[in-house]
Order: sequence, then C-alpha cells, then structure tokens
Amino acid sequence: MKSKKQLVIVVLFLLTLALAACATANPMKGVALEQTGKVYGFWNGLWDGMTATFAFIGNLFGGHYGIYQVHNNGNWYDFGFLIGVGAFSGSVGSAASSRRH
Repeated sequence: MKSKKQLVIVVLFLLTLALAACATANPMKGVALEQTGKVYGFWNGLWDGMTATFAFIGNLFGGHYGIYQVHNNGNWYDFGFLIGVGAFSGSVGSAASSRRH
C-alpha cells in the first residue's frame, strides 16, 4: 500500500515537472492591444478567470471566445485569472459537497 502511494507521488511530481518545462514566457506581456491600446491587468484577469468556463463551453459549440488575454501586464493579470478560476471552481465544489450530505 505504501509503495503505491509513493509511486503515485513520484508520477505526479514527474508529470508536474514535465508540464512546467513546457511553459514559456508570454511574448505579448506589456504590449498594448492594437485596437484598444489597452494592457489588461488584475481586474480583467479576475473577470476572464470567472468567465473561462462559460467561454470554454461556448467554444465547444462553435464560438470564438477568448479565455486568456495575451496582452496583459504579467503577474497581476495571472494572479487575478487564478483567483477568478479558483472562485468559480470553489463554489462549484462546495455546492456539490453540500448536496451529498
């Protein structure tokens, strides 16, 4: 039993390491969008994170909705995006767990 847990931990660690190795820097960081002249920040990241699930579902049915804005200011946009995604997934998880009891 203990060796299976260790194997799972090692496999997850290696998978995480392999996925992290694929990450690249955003070449559009700090570059304004041509049409609006805007660089997206924390609040836009938060909104994009909260609506990412709906944009994904819309894209499955043939839409062309952006999930992540590449013309962003870097870490603050990413932080807002992660909070937005986490807020939605956390509320879904708590709603699902409350139905079980």
